[in-house]
Amino acid sequence: MARLFYPAAWRSDVVEDLFGFPVPDPYRWLEDGGDARVQAWAAAQDCLFHAYRGGWRETRSWAVLVDQVSSFGVSEPPMVRGSVMFLAEQLRGDEQRRLLVIDAERNRRVLVDPVELDPSGRTGLYAWWPSREGERVAVQMEVAEQPGSDIMVLDVRTGEAVDGPLPRARNTSLAWLPGGDAFYYVSRVPDEELAPGDMRLQRRVRLHRVGTPWQTNTVVFGGDDAPDHYYGLTVSADGRHLAITAMAGPASYNDVYVAELIDPEAPQFVKIVDGATLGARVLPRFLADNNLLLVTDYLAPCGRVCVADRHDADPAAWRTLVAEDREAPLDECLVLEDPALQRPLLLVARARHGISILTLHDLASGQPLTSLPLPGAGVVSSLRTNLPYGRHAWFSYCDVTTPPTIYRYDATSGRTEQETGATTAGRTAGIRSRSVRYPAGDGTEITLFLFTPAEEHEGPRPTLLYGYGSFGMPMRPWFFPLAAAWVSAGGTYAIACVRGGGEEGQRWHEAGRGPHKHRAISDFNDAATWLIDAGLTTRDQLAIFGQSGGGLLVTAAATQRPDLYAAVIAEGPLCDMVRYENFGLGCTWKEEFGSAAHPEQLQWLLEYSPYHNITPGVPYPAFLLAGAVTDLQTGEAHVTKMCAALQHATSSDRPILMRREPDTAHAASPASKEQALTADILAFAGKYTGLSPEKATRTILRTA
Repeated sequence: MARLFYPAAWRSDVVEDLFGFPVPDPYRWLEDGGDARVQAWAAAQDCLFHAYRGGWRETRSWAVLVDQVSSFGVSEPPMVRGSVMFLAEQLRGDEQRRLLVIDAERNRRVLVDPVELDPSGRTGLYAWWPSREGERVAVQMEVAEQPGSDIMVLDVRTGEAVDGPLPRARNTSLAWLPGGDAFYYVSRVPDEELAPGDMRLQRRVRLHRVGTPWQTNTVVFGGDDAPDHYYGLTVSADGRHLAITAMAGPASYNDVYVAELIDPEAPQFVKIVDGATLGARVLPRFLADNNLLLVTDYLAPCGRVCVADRHDADPAAWRTLVAEDREAPLDECLVLEDPALQRPLLLVARARHGISILTLHDLASGQPLTSLPLPGAGVVSSLRTNLPYGRHAWFSYCDVTTPPTIYRYDATSGRTEQETGATTAGRTAGIRSRSVRYPAGDGTEITLFLFTPAEEHEGPRPTLLYGYGSFGMPMRPWFFPLAAAWVSAGGTYAIACVRGGGEEGQRWHEAGRGPHKHRAISDFNDAATWLIDAGLTTRDQLAIFGQSGGGLLVTAAATQRPDLYAAVIAEGPLCDMVRYENFGLGCTWKEEFGSAAHPEQLQWLLEYSPYHNITPGVPYPAFLLAGAVTDLQTGEAHVTKMCAALQHATSSDRPILMRREPDTAHAASPASKEQALTADILAFAGKYTGLSPEKATRTILRTA
């Protein structure tokens, strides 16, 4: 009877024959967001959501709790160029972060405030690249739901625009040449030069000289033979060499090209790494002698650091500087070179069982010198140093109770101190953090992070289980306001480090992608089963949550085992895995998931595709499918088609709801919209698992 309350959705008789497989697609018509029928149906779904939301009496309390545990201030390390420090700051009440500069006298001023440019809050500061001298900065702004992304060049001293806009530079890489008069960057081919409906990346590497029209930019790399490639750019300190990484989508391997910049307009590239042959990722950076420091998983699935001659394409000639640690995957490394140092140094960040460790090495020999003390058992990210010479290293540290906080390591004194102006946070209740290992169905041990209230508690708790399991992205015990709010209210928050992620290195990724994606899904359901069998929660108290690739994970898990869960929340998910290549950036993800254009890979996809595995008459859990009205990354059709199919099929009285958000993007949104979404997710999960924030909220307000 619950189906009677859902907006009517026409079920077409579309059945596509794919290599002899009849694939029904009754809601294909919902893919056309511009169709009046689709818009009317979506508007009716909006009304349904708001009607249900009106019955969630504790949404406001959740919003208060989220605000109290959120972090404010500076959350990522600065970029220091010459005597100028560049950093982004977002304070309580700010819709977007602003770009600040701090001069040698520690004077702070705002260089870019997106809200001054767009009071609606829809325009955000996406990225910024200071020149090596710190006199100019290339800034990229983005409007959430619009595909355009322009680059402007600002004079740091005056704040005035001296160049731009350079169009179609979404997700670009940018590398300045010394002097600050030119840079290489990546932009898409103009639409008028593309075939109608071409959704591929079609990017080119261009040289831009400040003050010249973008139409005169010289294309130095890329062509029609690589329509789905991402490019990364690195220029040597003396400006004499350029390295380019080329990767087809988020593939598990990449090529590397190096050129001498005798003529920056016409670099002659030599391919020194063939990624398809090696089957590995190789990230280069130039050393002082213009040879290469390589971070790679070639013959080292957990990563190693090598030194290579920039002219030698033979990987057998690479010299290992820092060897692989099979129990601690390599995250990143940073070179520290300064006349004040006795010798050049290498700072290396690894993660042992999800917990970061920082070690200092001699750059010449790789010999370990010391380990840097950290504030706790947490996560280090975004290592940065000052240019042109670096004796300081900045990094971000966080754990489940500590918001991202910036620290500065001084290699001359050996001291690590918190950087001034670091992140501040509201009240975070005591949270107990631990990790356990649970067995997957095939016997493989999987790490599960558990976050619970510090006080002892007998019996099961309402639990929110999170996962991702795609693209080799590792799950870590990060600070997450949603998790902090849930635990503050008395619940358990769990993160399953399923295969397909990068928690145990590249082998862990390979074990859960392509033909093995089903393992990531079964690992997640095994985590839920373990939580229930261990007495930590019950089926009626267990909700699952995933974002983007994690949205695929939780919707697939719930369609396979709907009996395990009380509620499912998927934000910006992938659900139709037969046609995902037609939406957003899906055409670049074939290396991760496979393609319906190949018979064998189609069978992989049909095995777990959430949209295609919905069964009529099954009592499905409560579903909240959240997404942007215009999602340029995954496409909005996943949410609409999955919602319609579930509403038609379910025999449960638990609702299937769709939450659409205008004026936002796949991930980053104005702060008020992000907090409102978080509060709605918590209210939904709390309602169907029995968790209330009232006690925690009263305590916070009384303390305040």
